[in-house]
Amino acid sequence: MSQEFVPDDNKFDRPNDDSAAVSEQEVVLLTVVGSPKGVRETILTLYRLGFAEVGDWSPVQRAANPKQVMSVLIRRSRANGTPPKKSGR
Repeated sequence: MSQEFVPDDNKFDRPNDDSAAVSEQEVVLLTVVGSPKGVRETILTLYRLGFAEVGDWSPVQRAANPKQVMSVLIRRSRANGTPPKKSGR
């Protein structure tokens, strides 16, 4: 398994955390590309798993391959990894 996803606890190899600008939110962009049925099923599966609401995904759009579509989810979380509280939905 790649070591890229293993947290690096060695602070000596990183810039000084005190002097680095730390953003309030972490932004992650997820893209699902595939057949229309595959994209819909993936979005529904992620909803059932509690990952994201169906309405949080962008409308399905054509992808570069004419037989495929795509949908995008922009996920924002606080710097500590917790998602921001939803606003009155």
